Amino acid sequence: MIMKKYSGKSNQKWFGVMILLAVLVAWVAHGSAQNTNPPKEESSTTTSSAQSAGSSTENRNGITGSSLQRVPDPKQVGRESESIVQVANLVYAGVKSSQCFSDHFLVEVEKDSSISTSRRFHAVKLSSDELFNFPMVIMTGEGVFQLTDSERKNLRTYVERGGLLLASAGCSSGEWDRSFRKEMAVVFPEHPLSQIAMNHPVFNTVYEIKELVAKHGKPRPLNGVSYEGRLGVIYSQDGLNDTEHTQGCCCCGGNEITNCVQVNVNILAYSLIY
Repeated sequence: MIMKKYSGKSNQKWFGVMILLAVLVAWVAHGSAQNTNPPKEESSTTTSSAQSAGSSTENRNGITGSSLQRVPDPKQVGRESESIVQVANLVYAGVKSSQCFSDHFLVEVEKDSSISTSRRFHAVKLSSDELFNFPMVIMTGEGVFQLTDSERKNLRTYVERGGLLLASAGCSSGEWDRSFRKEMAVVFPEHPLSQIAMNHPVFNTVYEIKELVAKHGKPRPLNGVSYEGRLGVIYSQDGLNDTEHTQGCCCCGGNEITNCVQVNVNILAYSLIY
């Protein structure tokens, strides 16, 4: 299963206090050793203490000679703590990217929940094993596209293991919408995209969302693929991209959902709960 982790700010503060106390104790002990031991013994004691402190630090953080090999490559986890929830934006269909989806909601989720998040997305290829390091991944774009067989297989496995795909048509692109629906029918033939009712738990995780609001008139409902009682895919035909907070991207006449930040926060929380 995909790892699902929470990290409260109170835990981070408590950890900081514990580290500070440990440093103070070590400093006092070192001062006592300087006052009581001869020079040579002091050197020996200091070296021994340093080695002991280094050992205890390694144990506290779970970094030992045997565990180092199990830590993912830093490029895969953004050089961040394992307690930080990370979200990926997908590179798919060869060169298609998901860069026109704002990461602004990651800031908001930390403000209004106990979830600690990375402030930036991590670009990941849909066909890569790195996909399985993230509880939620984002896919967006415009125009026609077609996934490769390896991408289809990886996406299905990802959802089966508990991951969640948040998909959004950039600029409400009709071509992208048709391509995406065709791909979902291929990847999940027995689990068709269907409408997500507004009383679904995904609309009540962090914020209570009564309705979707769009730039022009009433937006179309979100669709989803359900797998073993949970949503594995959530899709917006109008768009949840929040282009107001992106650079070099725009809605360009599309009917983007304007309360998308709250919706995206709820979806991330849902991916961690279910």
